[in-house]
Amino acid sequence: MPFACAPIASPSLSILAEATVHTLDKFVFEISPGVGPRWYGTAYLMGFVVAWILMRWLGKSGRIPLTATQVGDFMTNAVIGVIVGGRVGHCLFYERHLFVQFTGEFPFWGLLEINKGGMSSHGGVIGVAVAALLFARKHRIPMLAIADAACFVAPFGLMFGRLANWVNGELWGRPLPDAMQANAPWWSVKYPEELMLFVKVPAQLEPLRELAPATERAGDQAFLAWLYATAYDHASGAHDTVVRAIEPVLTAYYPSQFFQAFAEGPALFTLMALAWLRPRRAGTVCAVFLAGYGVMRYATEQFREADSPVIALGFLTLPMLLSMLMVAAGAMFFALSRRAQPIGGLLPRRAA
Repeated sequence: MPFACAPIASPSLSILAEATVHTLDKFVFEISPGVGPRWYGTAYLMGFVVAWILMRWLGKSGRIPLTATQVGDFMTNAVIGVIVGGRVGHCLFYERHLFVQFTGEFPFWGLLEINKGGMSSHGGVIGVAVAALLFARKHRIPMLAIADAACFVAPFGLMFGRLANWVNGELWGRPLPDAMQANAPWWSVKYPEELMLFVKVPAQLEPLRELAPATERAGDQAFLAWLYATAYDHASGAHDTVVRAIEPVLTAYYPSQFFQAFAEGPALFTLMALAWLRPRRAGTVCAVFLAGYGVMRYATEQFREADSPVIALGFLTLPMLLSMLMVAAGAMFFALSRRAQPIGGLLPRRAA
């Protein structure tokens, strides 16, 4: 995870305790230490369930050319497409070394370590596209109709995925401007993980050494690691004290996960719903999804810390470039739709 943090002596790190300190647990509950359902996987499951319910309604109401049984089969394919495409896309776009990273611990191959996070939304879109193409050919259903249905239900999974990113404390936003750090607003967020970047312990945290176990007091790095771990250990008696103490020395960041959850979820779904109130030529909704996602993702990337280096024109990161390509793909689907038959229409149909 990239950071844009100043050294410990920077005045931008000295802020008031007003922003939210991220101390959320990654587990819904733990059966034993380190074992149990995680919010990340639960978010994906919720997205698939909502998508299945909505697509089943579209099929049963005759708005898309799929039966209820075919919807179930397609969702199975889509789940595989999202997981495979999302993971392979992440490794291909951001961490290519995972293709050749092998360990002695399960699941042994870096590519399969989904439990550690690392899913690309752009890769997931590509995975679903491949699944839709194969399904359409097998069942002899117009590809553009399948694409419309898949795109229409996708925003819920995208939204839940971004909220899971928030729970996991990953994909940070950009630091707020220095002028805002002195009085960070309530909606900004601070991450205890930033402590692990400090070279030495800030003077205001020195009194906390007496709370740490003897083995964690001697070295600065060991003590900072204890502070970080305690901030997330709600069962620790020192948890509240540590959180209050570290808050003033952490940098405030934009809550980009929420910006992207809203843009890729409710905003994108509303845009497609408005476009599909009346029957549209198959492929139109897919075009709106691709173009809308591309534009919104590009816009929200301005508030997110880049997880890849600038690759073009001095300011474009890989997610920005991929988003621009999605806009172009949307234009292509719009052109293809001009020869297709109308489908859908979310408004109630008038009796003949």
